[in-house]
Amino acid sequence: MQWTLATIYAVPMAPNVPGSAAITTCPATWPDVEKLFGIRGEPSRCWCRWFALPGRDWKTTPPVARKEQLEAKFDDGGLEPGVLAFRGDEAVGWCAVEPRERYPRIEMSRVLKAAGKGAHDGTRVWSVSCFVVSPGHRRSGVAAALLAAAVGHAFAHGAEIVEGYPVDPSLRPKAGSADLYQGTVKLFTAAGFTTVSTAVPGRAVMRLLG
Repeated sequence: MQWTLATIYAVPMAPNVPGSAAITTCPATWPDVEKLFGIRGEPSRCWCRWFALPGRDWKTTPPVARKEQLEAKFDDGGLEPGVLAFRGDEAVGWCAVEPRERYPRIEMSRVLKAAGKGAHDGTRVWSVSCFVVSPGHRRSGVAAALLAAAVGHAFAHGAEIVEGYPVDPSLRPKAGSADLYQGTVKLFTAAGFTTVSTAVPGRAVMRLLG
C-alpha cells in the first residue's frame, strides 16, 4: 500500500463500546498523554520509557524523571513519539512508535537477537513498542485503530519497515493484560504484518513493509 497524508489516520472505525462515540486517532499531544497515563498504575510509573532506558539507566531513573523525559519529546520540535485514540474528547489509548534506534532495550533484546538476520535486514525500521488502553475501552477496537494510526504515522515520516514484537497468547495462556502491552500476534496479523521470527516461544517479531 502506498501511504499518503490523506490515508495516515483514515482507519476504518472499529466496533465501539455500546453507546459510546466512534474511535478517532491522531498524533499524540502531551496534555492528552499525561491525562491518559494518570497518577496510578503502570503507565504512570513507566511513562513509556522502558524500551528507551536500558539496564541501570532504568533503575536509576525515578518515575518523575521518566515523565519529564517523555514530555521533553513533545517540546523539542521533533515528531510525536506516538499516536492517540479518542472517543469523543476523551483519550482512551496510546501507541508508541519511533525509529528503532531510539529504543536501545529493543535493539539489545533477546527477542530481536534470537530473530537473526531476518530482523536486521532493511533500513529505516520503526518500532511499535507499547500500547496503553483505558480499562473501560479494552477489547473494543481501540488497539486496532491505534496500530493502524501508528503504521500511518511511521510511513508518513520516512519509515520503510514497521516492526512489532507481540505476544502469542495461545503459547502464553497465563499472559494477562499487563503482559500484552506490546500487542498480540492476532492484532498485528489483522493489520497485515508478517512474522519474521518466532525464535522465542510465545513472542514474535513481525514486520510490515511500506
